[in-house]
Amino acid sequence: MIKVADLMYFYGTECKHCIKMKPLIAKLEKEEKVKIKKIETWHNSVNKKLLGKCDDGQCGGVPFFFNSKTKKTICGSTSYSKLKSWALNK
Repeated sequence: MIKVADLMYFYGTECKHCIKMKPLIAKLEKEEKVKIKKIETWHNSVNKKLLGKCDDGQCGGVPFFFNSKTKKTICGSTSYSKLKSWALNK
């Protein structure tokens, strides 16, 4: 079972939108010293169930970002500034 982290990023290995988000996530982790738990859902049924619990029908796919402290989400690809705001609770 996956431990719920503060910042979670649900993705699919072959998802082109998820691949696009990888450098933005890396930049955010480096610049802001935050840790985002990366959870692959396309090839892992346990992770897919966790996505369903965190998503609660809002998005229905990946990429999906979930902040367990604020309950804020991002559905789909996004800009670096929006990703940063989501991660830093702004």
